[in-house]
Amino acid sequence: MGGASPVLELLLAELEATREERDSLRKEKHSNTLEIERLSLLLEKFKRLLFGRKSEKLLRQIEQLELELEEAYINEGVRQALQQKRKRGAPPARPPREPLPEHLPRETHQHLPAQTQCPDCGGAWKRLGEDVSEMLELVRVRFHVVRHVRPRLTCSCCDRMAQAPAVSRPIARGYAGPALLAHIMTAKYQDHIPLYRQAQQYAREDVPLSESTMGDWVGSAHELVRPLIDALRRYVFGAEKLHTDDTPIAVLSPGNGKTRQARLWTYVRDDRAHGGAQAPAAWYCYSPDRKGIHPQTHLKDYSGILQADAYAGYNAVYATGRVLEAGCWAHARRHFYDIHEKRPSAITTHALDTIAALYRIEADIRGKPPDERRAVRQARAAPLVTALHAWLKEQLATVSKKSVTADAIGYALNQWQALTRFLDDGRIEVDNNVAERALRAVGVGRKNYLFLGSDAGGERAATLYSLLGSAKLNGLNPEAYLAHVFARIADHPVNRIDELLPWNVRL
Repeated sequence: MGGASPVLELLLAELEATREERDSLRKEKHSNTLEIERLSLLLEKFKRLLFGRKSEKLLRQIEQLELELEEAYINEGVRQALQQKRKRGAPPARPPREPLPEHLPRETHQHLPAQTQCPDCGGAWKRLGEDVSEMLELVRVRFHVVRHVRPRLTCSCCDRMAQAPAVSRPIARGYAGPALLAHIMTAKYQDHIPLYRQAQQYAREDVPLSESTMGDWVGSAHELVRPLIDALRRYVFGAEKLHTDDTPIAVLSPGNGKTRQARLWTYVRDDRAHGGAQAPAAWYCYSPDRKGIHPQTHLKDYSGILQADAYAGYNAVYATGRVLEAGCWAHARRHFYDIHEKRPSAITTHALDTIAALYRIEADIRGKPPDERRAVRQARAAPLVTALHAWLKEQLATVSKKSVTADAIGYALNQWQALTRFLDDGRIEVDNNVAERALRAVGVGRKNYLFLGSDAGGERAATLYSLLGSAKLNGLNPEAYLAHVFARIADHPVNRIDELLPWNVRL
């Protein structure tokens, strides 16, 4: 018995070590399970971004729509059989055809019978009435050369001479007219057609315009409108409330043939949702990276409300006390939605339903004055937000700290002060979708041109995005607006440059 005690102690020690190893493996397995869950969720999110629909609708809604379409558009033989079964006198209802726009020019073609007189009696035809039908047709784009002739005149009595001044050109010594420049810029930055594809299109019209020539024109146009961009920036940053966001964009690195990730930032002034009378506008800026110094530089003189995501680069701006942070419920919702798409739960369902209720309230007060919006939010939205905050804190204690659900709840709670600021100020929006919509054109464009050629190309892109985006916000035809600007800006007084801003132009 006395000799068994050391053996027993050794066995107990081995048993304790085995238990510790088991517990350690269990913890490691649990941690790995959470990491696999997080990475799977991230993979599903990237798949949706690459291949899926961008609108956040549940798949069952899409499947239901597909079934309805399949039911509606059955084969031609079955449709004819169904039509024959319908009662006579009750023809199938057809959707009304939209009339062709009245502002389009009309070209009239009159069609007369082949016989110039009645074939039965030889009598002359009398006009009884007419049937008119219209067809929408396309006139091909046609290049033409405008020749400016300036005769040199001399007096027959003395040696005095006279000649009209040289015609102003958008680009000094350039042969591109305002409308052509506007078309190239709009095609590149609004319709996302790279210059080499435009060159191919023009070659089909027997007009050789090289990619390098058009690239020079883009650079010259950027310099030409620089005073206008400065005026646009001053107007945007004069707002009481701004929306801001940024998006990545690839830029070619010189020398190695590879690309690096740069950034395009947007700052949008748009008060229409709370009945503001000031014109909306958007200013874009390029930066070679996403360091916080860039938004801090952009906003160094700004005072007001800034609605943005939770990017840490804005923290130094908020710390100045000049800028008040407003959060974005769309970002908070997205964290729960990504989880709900892969594995719905009671937590994600309740969070999404509550946020959806907030958006229904916002839909009822869109366009109303700030005081009315604040009153409605205090009465209807504030109780929902207060209850959601208490409920999220309760749920956080019931989930693993390393889970993706905890991350979603933590994001909302960490941003709670900024997220709830809209309740006390009717000027603030419930989300930052104004800025996200402004960057949508950039997202579509980079799928076509893949990358920018240089940092200078990024600055030119920001300039044209600013003008085109602001023109669209004000309901103008972007190409017509650019043509108007290019035709005037070279000779326009700099101290009256505001006259060329989109909301001051009547096309």
